[in-house]
Amino acid sequence: MTSVAITQLLQDWQAGDRGALDRLLPLVYDELHLIASRRLAGERPGGTLQTTALVNEAYIKLIDQRRVDWRNRAQFFAIAAQLMRRILIDDVRRRRADKRGGDVVTSDVAEVALAAPEPSIDHVDLLELDRVLQELEQLDPDQARIVELRFFGGMSVEETAAAVGASVSTVKREWAIAKGWLHRALSGRA
Repeated sequence: MTSVAITQLLQDWQAGDRGALDRLLPLVYDELHLIASRRLAGERPGGTLQTTALVNEAYIKLIDQRRVDWRNRAQFFAIAAQLMRRILIDDVRRRRADKRGGDVVTSDVAEVALAAPEPSIDHVDLLELDRVLQELEQLDPDQARIVELRFFGGMSVEETAAAVGASVSTVKREWAIAKGWLHRALSGRA
C-alpha cells in the first residue's frame, strides 16, 4: 500500500476506528521488522532481544501513543525508530546491571549505510552512543534527530528528510556534520 493509505489508516485510527489499527499492522509490520533487524544485526550473541521481540515491543508502545497527531507514514516510522532506540538502550542497561553480569554490548556501525566514506569506529557501545547523542541533542536537536532516524531507525536520507520536514541536501549536510561530531566524541572517550 502507498504512504497515503498508511497515513489514512493512522488518521482513521486516531479518530477512533479500531479496525484501522487492525488493517495497519500487516502494512507496517514488515518494515518495522526490517528496521529492527538492521539494528540488531551488529549485536554480539547473547543479546536478550530478538528482532520479532523488538518489533512487538515497539509496536505495543506505538499503539499506546494516544496524543500523537499522526500526519504521515514517515512520522510513524520516526516515532518507531525513537521507541526502538529507547527499548535497545533499556535492554543494554538491564544487561549491564551488576546483578545480571554487566555484559558490554556493541553494534557494528558498518551495518548502517553512511553518507561519506570516512574512517569509522568499528563497534559502538550503545550506552555510550546514547550518552553522546544526548549531548548532541543539547547542542543541535535537529542533528540528534537525524542521527536517531538514520542509525536507530535505519532510514534513508530521503525518508529522514520527509520525517524531519527538511530537504535532502540539508539532511545530508547535517548527517555528515553529526557523524563527524559523534566520531570525535566517541573516539575521545575510547
